[in-house]
Amino acid sequence: MSVKHFLSLMDFSKDELNALVQRAIELKKIHNEGESYAPLNNKTLGMIFDKSSTRTRVSFEVAMAHFGGHALFLSPRDTQLGRGEPIEDSAKVLSSMVDALMVRTYEHSTLVDFAAASSVPVINGLTDYLHPCQVLADMQTFFEHRGSIQGKTVAWLGDGNNMCHSYMHAAMQFDFKLNISCPENYMPKKEMLKKSKDNVELFLSPKEAVRDSSLIVTDVWASMGKESEQKTREDIFYPFQVNQGIIDIANNEVIFMHCLPAYRGKEVTSEVIDGKHSVVWDEAENRLHAQKALLEKLLAEK
Repeated sequence: MSVKHFLSLMDFSKDELNALVQRAIELKKIHNEGESYAPLNNKTLGMIFDKSSTRTRVSFEVAMAHFGGHALFLSPRDTQLGRGEPIEDSAKVLSSMVDALMVRTYEHSTLVDFAAASSVPVINGLTDYLHPCQVLADMQTFFEHRGSIQGKTVAWLGDGNNMCHSYMHAAMQFDFKLNISCPENYMPKKEMLKKSKDNVELFLSPKEAVRDSSLIVTDVWASMGKESEQKTREDIFYPFQVNQGIIDIANNEVIFMHCLPAYRGKEVTSEVIDGKHSVVWDEAENRLHAQKALLEKLLAEK
């Protein structure tokens, strides 16, 4: 039997993803009611971090603790990966000792190679190409606040980056319309646009993209690894800022999300992120619950 990985939202069926969202909501209720639920007793998650993290590390580590398991933080400075050990060798060794692996790295191909050599489930904690765990939490958050996202319009403003790519996958899997508005030279990858063409429309005007949208999402203008481009990007991306004027164009019931960290006054104003339409704090918390549902599916069901 082949090992089930979670490298992208496309690795699960539509029914599986919707079930994960519902299960995340149930697990959140169990936690908030103070019930003890430990389906991963004696299970261990190895967490490989090539990139810095707050929400990803804390949410996975706490999820394993709540479930009665254990999480190991592994950085390049602390492992032989940082000294040039082949990815395949590290994957074989680590997967012989732990029950699952979460990898947060730069090149998506590194993750794919790691998963190919692993004998246990591998979870994408973020690559430069995709960030599926965050978008899974976003789908949970939308459902909690507005019900099913099916048939709704979502607007993505800013960089056509890893988050944007995972939203394109989400549009296909959760059946919503995604309006993407990016500067001309910062659009999503062409292969992603080709795959998602039935659910995605491109706009150069952010005002047109957000019209009638039920959800507006953005991200930092310069992702990790692109900090040197920050100043150049600020001038290019400023017209794509999410401010109150943008919010006012959208659906009256629109909500705003951001995967964080946010740079107030850049991609989003304080008025929006702290305002009545923002659900970013629920969204951040839901990383814990969505990932619990994912870990339960990959490990407890097995």
